[in-house]
Amino acid sequence: MACKKLLLIRGLGHSGTTILDLALGSHPRMIGLEEALRILRTPSPGEEQRGPARLRAELRHQRLCTCGRTASSCPVLGPLLEWLPAHDHFPLVEKLQQLLAEVDHHVKQQGDAIEWMVESYQDDMVLPFVDDPALEIRILYLTRDVRSWVHSRSRDGRHKKHWLPGLKPLLRWCRVHARQVRLLQASGRQVFRLGYEQFALDPETSLRRLCAWLEIPFDEQMLQPAQHSTSHILAGNRMRFDANRGVSIRYDGAWMGHSSSLVQVALLLPWVRQLNQRLVYLKAH
Repeated sequence: MACKKLLLIRGLGHSGTTILDLALGSHPRMIGLEEALRILRTPSPGEEQRGPARLRAELRHQRLCTCGRTASSCPVLGPLLEWLPAHDHFPLVEKLQQLLAEVDHHVKQQGDAIEWMVESYQDDMVLPFVDDPALEIRILYLTRDVRSWVHSRSRDGRHKKHWLPGLKPLLRWCRVHARQVRLLQASGRQVFRLGYEQFALDPETSLRRLCAWLEIPFDEQMLQPAQHSTSHILAGNRMRFDANRGVSIRYDGAWMGHSSSLVQVALLLPWVRQLNQRLVYLKAH
Protein backbone atom coordinates (compact mmCIF):
# COMPACT_ATOMS: atom_id res chain seq x y z
CA MET A 1 0.00 0.00 0.00
CA ALA A 2 1.32 3.45 -0.92
CA CYS A 3 2.30 5.62 2.02
CA LYS A 4 -0.17 8.46 2.63
CA LYS A 5 1.43 11.90 2.70
CA LEU A 6 0.18 14.50 5.16
CA LEU A 7 1.44 18.09 5.23
CA LEU A 8 0.69 19.86 8.52
CA ILE A 9 0.66 23.66 8.53
CA ARG A 10 1.53 24.76 12.04
CA GLY A 11 2.24 28.11 13.69
CA LEU A 12 0.22 30.80 15.43
CA GLY A 13 -3.40 31.49 14.49
CA HIS A 14 -4.24 34.46 12.25
CA SER A 15 -0.99 34.10 10.32
CA GLY A 16 -2.36 33.42 6.84
CA THR A 17 -3.10 29.70 6.89
CA THR A 18 -6.43 30.00 5.04
CA ILE A 19 -5.00 31.64 1.91
CA LEU A 20 -2.01 29.27 2.06
CA ASP A 21 -4.32 26.23 2.30
CA LEU A 22 -6.34 27.51 -0.66
CA ALA A 23 -3.16 28.07 -2.68
CA LEU A 24 -1.88 24.57 -1.93
CA GLY A 25 -5.32 23.14 -2.71
CA SER A 26 -5.04 24.69 -6.17
CA HIS A 27 -2.23 22.29 -7.02
CA PRO A 28 -3.54 19.24 -8.92
CA ARG A 29 -1.53 16.92 -6.65
CA MET A 30 -2.69 18.40 -3.34
CA ILE A 31 -5.98 18.62 -1.46
CA GLY A 32 -6.51 21.14 1.33
CA LEU A 33 -8.51 20.27 4.46
CA GLU A 34 -7.69 23.44 6.49
CA GLU A 35 -8.59 23.03 10.19
CA ALA A 36 -10.00 19.51 9.83
CA LEU A 37 -8.49 18.43 13.14
CA ARG A 38 -10.50 21.12 14.93
CA ILE A 39 -13.64 19.37 13.66
CA LEU A 40 -12.33 15.91 14.60
CA ARG A 41 -11.61 16.83 18.24
CA THR A 42 -14.35 15.71 20.62
CA PRO A 43 -16.18 18.84 21.84
CA SER A 44 -15.69 19.49 25.56
CA PRO A 45 -18.56 20.23 27.97
CA GLY A 46 -19.66 23.82 27.42
CA GLU A 47 -18.73 23.80 23.73
CA GLU A 48 -22.13 22.62 22.51
CA GLN A 49 -22.82 25.90 20.69
CA ARG A 50 -19.45 26.09 18.96
CA GLY A 51 -18.95 25.19 15.32
CA PRO A 52 -17.40 21.70 15.65
CA ALA A 53 -20.21 20.48 17.94
CA ARG A 54 -22.95 22.00 15.79
CA LEU A 55 -21.43 20.51 12.62
CA ARG A 56 -22.25 17.12 14.12
CA ALA A 57 -25.91 18.23 14.17
CA GLU A 58 -28.00 20.82 12.31
CA LEU A 59 -25.18 23.11 11.15
CA ARG A 60 -23.82 20.55 8.67
CA HIS A 61 -26.96 21.04 6.59
CA GLN A 62 -26.43 24.82 6.50
CA ARG A 63 -22.73 25.62 6.45
CA LEU A 64 -21.06 25.70 3.07
CA CYS A 65 -17.80 23.96 2.26
CA THR A 66 -15.41 25.69 -0.14
CA CYS A 67 -16.19 22.92 -2.64
CA GLY A 68 -19.57 24.67 -3.09
CA ARG A 69 -21.76 22.10 -1.31
CA THR A 70 -23.19 22.13 2.18
CA ALA A 71 -21.09 20.30 4.75
CA SER A 72 -23.49 17.34 4.75
CA SER A 73 -23.26 17.05 0.95
CA CYS A 74 -19.49 17.51 0.70
CA PRO A 75 -18.04 14.27 -0.76
CA VAL A 76 -15.13 14.36 1.70
CA LEU A 77 -16.46 15.90 4.91
CA GLY A 78 -20.13 14.88 4.60
CA PRO A 79 -19.59 11.15 5.28
CA LEU A 80 -17.14 12.03 8.06
CA LEU A 81 -19.65 14.30 9.84
CA GLU A 82 -22.25 11.53 9.65
CA TRP A 83 -19.75 9.04 11.10
CA LEU A 84 -18.39 11.25 13.90
CA PRO A 85 -21.27 11.39 16.47
CA ALA A 86 -21.23 7.64 17.05
CA HIS A 87 -17.42 7.51 17.12
CA ASP A 88 -16.45 10.59 19.12
CA HIS A 89 -14.97 8.32 21.78
CA PHE A 90 -12.35 7.09 19.30
CA PRO A 91 -8.77 8.41 19.68
CA LEU A 92 -7.96 11.42 17.54
CA VAL A 93 -5.55 9.43 15.38
CA GLU A 94 -8.29 6.92 14.48
CA LYS A 95 -10.60 9.77 13.50
CA LEU A 96 -7.81 11.14 11.31
CA GLN A 97 -7.48 7.76 9.62
CA GLN A 98 -11.22 7.84 8.88
CA LEU A 99 -10.84 11.30 7.31
CA LEU A 100 -7.92 10.15 5.18
CA ALA A 101 -9.97 7.14 4.07
CA GLU A 102 -12.78 9.49 2.96
CA VAL A 103 -10.24 11.58 1.03
CA ASP A 104 -8.85 8.42 -0.59
CA HIS A 105 -12.33 7.30 -1.62
CA HIS A 106 -13.16 10.71 -3.11
CA VAL A 107 -9.84 10.95 -4.98
CA LYS A 108 -10.26 7.49 -6.52
CA GLN A 109 -13.81 8.31 -7.63
CA GLN A 110 -12.58 11.51 -9.27
CA GLY A 111 -9.61 9.78 -10.87
CA ASP A 112 -7.24 12.40 -9.45
CA ALA A 113 -3.55 11.90 -8.69
CA ILE A 114 -3.38 13.47 -5.22
CA GLU A 115 -0.03 13.06 -3.45
CA TRP A 116 -0.37 15.38 -0.45
CA MET A 117 -3.21 16.10 1.95
CA VAL A 118 -2.90 19.42 3.80
CA GLU A 119 -4.19 20.03 7.36
CA SER A 120 -3.71 23.36 9.12
CA TYR A 121 -5.11 23.37 12.66
CA GLN A 122 -2.28 25.47 14.08
CA ASP A 123 -2.93 24.72 17.77
CA ASP A 124 -2.36 20.98 17.33
CA MET A 125 0.93 19.49 18.47
CA VAL A 126 -0.34 15.89 18.60
CA LEU A 127 -0.10 14.86 14.94
CA PRO A 128 3.57 15.83 14.57
CA PHE A 129 4.35 13.03 17.04
CA VAL A 130 2.12 10.35 15.49
CA ASP A 131 4.16 7.23 14.75
CA ASP A 132 2.50 5.47 11.82
CA PRO A 133 4.66 3.72 9.18
CA ALA A 134 1.81 4.07 6.67
CA LEU A 135 1.82 7.87 7.03
CA GLU A 136 4.52 10.30 5.92
CA ILE A 137 4.15 13.55 7.87
CA ARG A 138 5.95 16.79 7.09
CA ILE A 139 5.54 20.17 8.77
CA LEU A 140 5.15 23.57 7.13
CA TYR A 141 5.80 26.12 9.88
CA LEU A 142 4.18 29.46 9.01
CA THR A 143 5.12 32.63 10.89
CA ARG A 144 3.91 36.20 10.50
CA ASP A 145 6.23 39.10 11.37
CA VAL A 146 5.74 39.98 15.04
CA ARG A 147 5.05 43.63 14.14
CA SER A 148 2.31 42.71 11.67
CA TRP A 149 0.76 40.05 13.93
CA VAL A 150 0.66 42.28 17.02
CA HIS A 151 -0.79 45.18 15.00
CA SER A 152 -3.58 42.92 13.73
CA ARG A 153 -4.40 41.28 17.07
CA SER A 154 -4.36 44.53 19.09
CA ARG A 155 -6.74 46.42 16.78
CA ASP A 156 -9.75 45.93 19.05
CA GLY A 157 -7.80 47.06 22.11
CA ARG A 158 -6.64 50.20 20.33
CA HIS A 159 -10.21 51.10 19.39
CA LYS A 160 -11.29 50.63 23.02
CA LYS A 161 -8.35 52.77 24.24
CA HIS A 162 -6.87 49.95 26.33
CA TRP A 163 -3.53 50.55 28.05
CA LEU A 164 -0.71 48.86 26.08
CA PRO A 165 -3.10 46.93 23.80
CA GLY A 166 -0.18 45.18 22.12
CA LEU A 167 1.31 43.68 25.29
CA LYS A 168 -0.73 40.46 25.46
CA PRO A 169 -0.42 39.75 21.70
CA LEU A 170 3.34 40.37 21.88
CA LEU A 171 3.79 37.99 24.80
CA ARG A 172 1.62 35.39 23.06
CA TRP A 173 3.62 35.62 19.82
CA CYS A 174 6.88 35.08 21.70
CA ARG A 175 5.58 32.32 23.98
CA VAL A 176 3.74 30.24 21.36
CA HIS A 177 6.47 30.37 18.72
CA ALA A 178 9.24 29.54 21.18
CA ARG A 179 7.23 26.57 22.49
CA GLN A 180 6.22 25.26 19.08
CA VAL A 181 9.73 25.50 17.67
CA ARG A 182 11.03 23.39 20.58
CA LEU A 183 8.28 20.79 20.10
CA LEU A 184 8.80 20.50 16.35
CA GLN A 185 12.53 20.07 16.83
CA ALA A 186 11.77 17.26 19.28
CA SER A 187 9.37 15.60 16.80
CA GLY A 188 12.17 14.75 14.39
CA ARG A 189 9.95 15.64 11.42
CA GLN A 190 11.10 17.43 8.30
CA VAL A 191 10.14 21.09 8.80
CA PHE A 192 9.85 23.79 6.14
CA ARG A 193 9.90 27.31 7.60
CA LEU A 194 7.90 29.92 5.70
CA GLY A 195 7.46 33.56 6.62
CA TYR A 196 4.02 34.93 5.79
CA GLU A 197 5.67 38.12 4.52
CA GLN A 198 7.81 36.12 2.08
CA PHE A 199 4.77 34.16 0.93
CA ALA A 200 2.46 37.15 0.46
CA LEU A 201 5.03 39.51 -1.10
CA ASP A 202 6.66 36.93 -3.39
CA PRO A 203 4.22 34.01 -3.61
CA GLU A 204 5.69 32.40 -6.71
CA THR A 205 9.21 32.10 -5.29
CA SER A 206 7.88 30.82 -1.96
CA LEU A 207 5.58 28.25 -3.56
CA ARG A 208 8.30 27.07 -5.95
CA ARG A 209 10.60 26.44 -2.97
CA LEU A 210 7.83 24.60 -1.15
CA CYS A 211 6.95 22.44 -4.15
CA ALA A 212 10.60 21.49 -4.60
CA TRP A 213 10.72 20.44 -0.94
CA LEU A 214 7.55 18.35 -1.39
CA GLU A 215 9.03 16.84 -4.56
CA ILE A 216 6.20 17.94 -6.83
CA PRO A 217 6.34 20.39 -9.77
CA PHE A 218 5.21 23.97 -9.25
CA ASP A 219 1.84 24.81 -10.83
CA GLU A 220 0.85 28.39 -11.69
CA GLN A 221 -2.74 27.72 -10.63
CA MET A 222 -1.48 28.11 -7.05
CA LEU A 223 -1.12 31.86 -7.64
CA GLN A 224 -4.88 32.25 -8.21
CA PRO A 225 -6.45 30.21 -5.39
CA ALA A 226 -10.01 31.52 -5.76
CA GLN A 227 -10.27 30.20 -9.31
CA HIS A 228 -8.55 26.86 -8.87
CA SER A 229 -8.60 25.66 -5.26
CA THR A 230 -10.19 22.27 -4.57
CA SER A 231 -9.74 22.61 -0.79
CA HIS A 232 -12.51 21.39 1.52
CA ILE A 233 -12.74 24.06 4.23
CA LEU A 234 -15.54 24.39 6.79
CA ALA A 235 -13.69 26.19 9.58
CA GLY A 236 -11.33 29.08 9.08
CA ASN A 237 -11.08 32.68 8.00
CA ARG A 238 -14.20 34.14 6.34
CA MET A 239 -12.08 35.18 3.36
CA ARG A 240 -12.35 31.59 2.10
CA PHE A 241 -15.58 32.71 0.37
CA ASP A 242 -14.32 36.16 -0.69
CA ALA A 243 -13.60 35.73 -4.40
CA ASN A 244 -12.10 39.22 -4.69
CA ARG A 245 -9.53 38.61 -1.95
CA GLY A 246 -8.69 35.18 -3.31
CA VAL A 247 -8.10 36.24 -6.92
CA SER A 248 -4.41 36.62 -6.14
CA ILE A 249 -2.16 36.51 -3.09
CA ARG A 250 -1.64 40.00 -1.69
CA TYR A 251 -0.05 41.49 1.42
CA ASP A 252 -1.72 43.91 3.82
CA GLY A 253 1.04 46.24 5.00
CA ALA A 254 -1.17 48.47 7.18
CA TRP A 255 1.06 47.86 10.20
CA MET A 256 4.02 49.61 8.52
CA GLY A 257 2.47 53.02 9.12
CA HIS A 258 1.38 52.23 12.69
CA SER A 259 4.08 50.00 14.12
CA SER A 260 3.76 49.54 17.88
CA SER A 261 6.50 51.25 19.89
CA LEU A 262 6.20 48.36 22.36
CA VAL A 263 7.11 45.86 19.64
CA GLN A 264 9.96 48.05 18.45
CA VAL A 265 11.36 48.00 21.98
CA ALA A 266 10.86 44.21 22.19
CA LEU A 267 12.85 43.79 18.98
CA LEU A 268 15.82 45.34 20.76
CA LEU A 269 15.96 42.12 22.80
CA PRO A 270 18.33 39.83 20.86
CA TRP A 271 16.28 36.65 21.33
CA VAL A 272 13.04 38.28 20.10
CA ARG A 273 14.78 39.86 17.11
CA GLN A 274 16.58 36.63 16.24
CA LEU A 275 13.41 34.52 16.57
CA ASN A 276 11.48 36.88 14.28
CA GLN A 277 14.33 37.01 11.75
CA ARG A 278 14.90 33.25 11.75
CA LEU A 279 11.25 32.20 11.45
CA VAL A 280 10.04 34.89 9.04
CA TYR A 281 12.92 35.92 6.80
CA LEU A 282 15.62 33.25 6.67
CA LYS A 283 15.14 30.92 3.70
CA ALA A 284 15.91 27.63 5.40
CA HIS A 285 14.10 24.39 6.18
